[in-house]
Amino acid sequence: MGLTIRPKKDCRWDLVSLGEVMLRFDPGDRRISTTRSFEVCEGGGEYNVARGLKRCFGMDTAVVTAFADDPVGRLLQDLIYQGGVDQSLVRWVEHDGVGSAARNGLNFTERGFGVRAALGSYDRGHTAVSQLKPGDIDWEQIFGKYGARWLHTGGIFCALSATTPEVTREAMQAARKHGTVVSYDLNYRASLWKSHGGKKQAQEVNRRIAPFVDVMIGNEEDFSAALGYEVPGMDEHLSTFEAESFKQMITKAVKEYPFQVVATTLRKARTATQNDWGAICYCDGKFFQAKNRENLEIFDRVGGGDSFASGLIYGFLEGKDPQWSVDCGAAHGALAMTTPGDTSMATMQDVLQVMKGVGARIAR
Repeated sequence: MGLTIRPKKDCRWDLVSLGEVMLRFDPGDRRISTTRSFEVCEGGGEYNVARGLKRCFGMDTAVVTAFADDPVGRLLQDLIYQGGVDQSLVRWVEHDGVGSAARNGLNFTERGFGVRAALGSYDRGHTAVSQLKPGDIDWEQIFGKYGARWLHTGGIFCALSATTPEVTREAMQAARKHGTVVSYDLNYRASLWKSHGGKKQAQEVNRRIAPFVDVMIGNEEDFSAALGYEVPGMDEHLSTFEAESFKQMITKAVKEYPFQVVATTLRKARTATQNDWGAICYCDGKFFQAKNRENLEIFDRVGGGDSFASGLIYGFLEGKDPQWSVDCGAAHGALAMTTPGDTSMATMQDVLQVMKGVGARIAR
């Protein structure tokens, strides 16, 4: 069966993403609570996929989001310009002077090292994008008039408020009406659901959205916490969860929902800076597994899963088979974690070299 993807000639964009873009503050080698300076970059689970597809793979992408019109919002705009993602669909909201009505999200993240895990601290209450509601975005124009081959969004956006899941459903229904492939990264974040219903509410929201998804992405915790799927022994062995156990979860999910593709990264964090890293993809009743990379050295783990998603999506958009696509995603995700920030700094040549198994010998 496989995915049916609209031809490029009929679409302005290869992919449109829907989600929040935050300003990330990185303390470098120090900790958030003790640093005296930060580097800043833009990032967000859904946006990172669009940026990776543009910067690494050269595809035409756009982001649907909202910013408060203040200097922080304009800084985010400037950073997105560097990434090349089309901002014509960004919604700008008037700033009231203090940010009590709407503001822009901030994300403080330290990378971790050795036995000290990475740590994130959000400052994203009542952001402009969290206040989006059905009817605010002209989806018919996006998918009907202009055309997009793929829509990508996820569970982070849906966790922002009571209205964002309805915006997501509205976008998905419009996309499917016009033959646009819909992908969704479950991306369960306990901190985002904590104040409004926890896992129970996350499962209720995600189960309402799942029937509209063609390509479902998520790790074992996501499928358990956000959709309620479990297999024996999962809680006791989450850090060493194996591909065979994840296959059991996928098998259950595809019987309940019309997913055409299900994909995940497989990660065992030995330390914050050494992870085993792999990936698996279900398509057309078969499983395709990428090479497992043991003791992969990690510089900054944030965005590895998003870069996996963009590499996987690139493969499908280019008409590659599932094995090539999951290999591409795993290679791109591995490369993204060798550089700072949420977004990938890899090139297409880098990805192809890693896929071929070329070593890290200096190129000059």
